[in-house]
Amino acid sequence: MRVKVCGITQVSQALQIKEAGADFGGFIFYPPSARYVYKSMAPAQIKKLRSINKVGVFVNADVEAVLRTVDQCGLYLVQLHGDESPYYCEKISQYITVVKAFRVQPDDNIAWKIKDYYDVADMYLFDTESTQFGGTGKKFDWQLLKDININKPFFLSGGIAPEDVENIKAFMHQPAAKDLFALDINSRFETAPGIKNIEKVRTFINSVKH
Repeated sequence: MRVKVCGITQVSQALQIKEAGADFGGFIFYPPSARYVYKSMAPAQIKKLRSINKVGVFVNADVEAVLRTVDQCGLYLVQLHGDESPYYCEKISQYITVVKAFRVQPDDNIAWKIKDYYDVADMYLFDTESTQFGGTGKKFDWQLLKDININKPFFLSGGIAPEDVENIKAFMHQPAAKDLFALDINSRFETAPGIKNIEKVRTFINSVKH
């Protein structure tokens, strides 16, 4: 099981999450976010980090600004977490691997929501619906995914907490889990926005990977 730790704001913690077993580090390039990475790190610092697979998280950003950031920071993946259209995703995916995020509400028809993105996104991410675009600490009902043939690798996000290990193991028996690529953790592993509790991260990763 792969794990992405999102909302990294410090060089030291980017190195620590790798040592703790994380596969991906998420860097948020959305200025209104409490975890906006440029508040504390410069592009050159991010680019020098080569030990972790760097995921840049963007929300309704200008295409050229996204591509420029990819180069300046040496990003490995781009996560599009806003209301980006299929055409927008296609333009980005011509340059870098794209993870399209979908914010899930209780009455959503998820199969309909994702269908137009199948040919233009490399992976999906499912998160909880919120006006603040992620990092809410709130879960959506994972059962909404259980009977869907997603047929594309996806990240499971949305308020995953240290105590969710058994819930994750139960979800792994659902048909949709055949496409589960990685877990995405963030605010429930923090001491403050953008500051991770590394021991909680390590314990969780050890539990879900072994």
